[in-house]
Amino acid sequence: MTYEECIENKESNKKRILEYMEAGVTFLDIDTVFIDDGVKIGEGTVIEPCVQIRGKTEIGANCLIGQNSRVENSILSDEVKVLSSVVLESRIGSGTNVGPFAYLRPNSVVGRNCKIGDFVEVKNSTLGDGTKASHLTYIGDSDLGNDINLGCGVVFVNYDGTNKYRSTIEDGAFIGCNTNLVSPVNVGKGAYIAAGTTVTKDVPEDALCVGRARQKVIEGWAEERGLYRKNKDK
Repeated sequence: MTYEECIENKESNKKRILEYMEAGVTFLDIDTVFIDDGVKIGEGTVIEPCVQIRGKTEIGANCLIGQNSRVENSILSDEVKVLSSVVLESRIGSGTNVGPFAYLRPNSVVGRNCKIGDFVEVKNSTLGDGTKASHLTYIGDSDLGNDINLGCGVVFVNYDGTNKYRSTIEDGAFIGCNTNLVSPVNVGKGAYIAAGTTVTKDVPEDALCVGRARQKVIEGWAEERGLYRKNKDK
């Protein structure tokens, strides 16, 4: 792109932003925001600095697109918040919060009033209404129902080195911290997965699944090896 083309592109971008402002969209810094031609943004939405909105994106009313976010070829319903995150070729239902530092990869569909928290990645998956993954979770090639809670560090193990597989989590299930779900598995309605479990088989409705090594305590072990005294002397 030549210098002249860059200047022309910048002026066209500012013109589009002014048109959005006249339609009720708020921009905190028009000099650091880029919006592609054809993007739709609803009234009452706030766009913070250093945001890119690209492709055929549609953003509803009263949304917040936070600083350093990128939204591309996606549809966001009303009252969605995207904080310092990347959303690509995905759909987000009303009242859902995304980020900070979340990544929605293509073909992700997130329902209403969900939470996709910090360092959560969603890829080619569906999440029903009210489902929450608050932090440090990977959801890949899976279908999740409504009102599911995913604890910190949950991983959907969807790739065996050759093929990718899908898992299903039904409504109301609780997935404890540091759970690995080795796809393909199905977790039934209202089931509980204990923290630290590796799930390799289907879990029935309302069941508790625990799949981890039993804790073993050896009293006096550190003292016998002189470790206790060594640490105490520091």
